[in-house]
Amino acid sequence: MKPEQITETLEQAAKQMGVQVRYETMTGEVSGGGGLCKVKGQWCVIIDRKVAPAERAATLTEALAQLDTDGVFLPPEVRDALTAARAASVRPAPQPAG
Repeated sequence: MKPEQITETLEQAAKQMGVQVRYETMTGEVSGGGGLCKVKGQWCVIIDRKVAPAERAATLTEALAQLDTDGVFLPPEVRDALTAARAASVRPAPQPAG
């Protein structure tokens, strides 16, 4: 899938999950940033409107990977990307010194 298709699919999934997706112009230190946050009790994904389509897709993938997407239909490629993002965010437990 193209990044634009992945983004559109994830935007639709977010809407079904009650998560708002917002595109904002970000400047300074937050330029190019974005991610999942809660605004007034509502989950929201904020994405810098100036980033490339691939980065928009990546930001949405990382954000929605933090939520339960099991109740939403997603194409296998998108579901695999969410699974990979979840696996990447899991850090191994620290090993005891010895």
